[in-house]
Amino acid sequence: MTVRKNQATLTADEKRRLVAALVELKRSGRYDAFVTTHNAFIMGDTDTGARTGHRSPSFLPWHRRFLIEFERALKSVDSSVALPYWDWTADRSPRSSLWAPDFLGGTGRPLDGRVTDGPFAASTGNWPLAVRVDGRTYLRRSLGGGGRDLPTRAEVDSVLAMSTYDMAPWNSVSDGFRNHLEGWRGVNLHNRIHVWVGGQMATGVSPNDPVFWLHHAYVDKLWAEWQRRHPGSGYLPTGGTPDVVDLEEPMRPWNDVRPADLLDHRAYYTFDTD
Repeated sequence: MTVRKNQATLTADEKRRLVAALVELKRSGRYDAFVTTHNAFIMGDTDTGARTGHRSPSFLPWHRRFLIEFERALKSVDSSVALPYWDWTADRSPRSSLWAPDFLGGTGRPLDGRVTDGPFAASTGNWPLAVRVDGRTYLRRSLGGGGRDLPTRAEVDSVLAMSTYDMAPWNSVSDGFRNHLEGWRGVNLHNRIHVWVGGQMATGVSPNDPVFWLHHAYVDKLWAEWQRRHPGSGYLPTGGTPDVVDLEEPMRPWNDVRPADLLDHRAYYTFDTD
């Protein structure tokens, strides 16, 4: 069984293997397919139309399946690799080891946001961006440049305390756990991290930055924590809801999986804290 670890506890060899698998997926062209998929859904998901990956109850199961598919791709390169998670309530600084040159590299230069160190810097030749929102082909970041700090554990706990998964109108103005975790309401969790990292992470092509996967692995972990705290509260809506994915309804683009199939992460992996 795959164990997803806190990135802060990874050994030097585990970091090296993860980076090597990421670079190989990029070299083969398989990585860019994930960027294309994410961008298509984030551009297509709207508050007033059909929505699947964002602004909707299926935000969490959709990204769980997305990460499972990506982790499988990594394992096809190196079976020892698992997605780590970034606990941004603990590793809150641009100086955290996450951003060291031996792992993800650091922030971008002031002039243009271009990342200049680490394995994903343009100068390495390993990470040209083919799926992009403009003509720039290099990874960009502006760590901490979004004007807000990363969320605190107290803020996370305030969201985990919410007992209802989601509610009408099932979009970015909904109350409930899912929307507060996604970050459209309240203290703003998931969305705030994308803005804090900046660069491509603040756009629909956010998986261009490898930190996307570590960020979403932690969001996924928070969903599992919420489920443990509220065993009587399940996924909503359960059926008959226009424009969103009900509990037993297949999710695009896979069409072979329902939210109901993804409620227990332990069928696919565990976390180091389970």
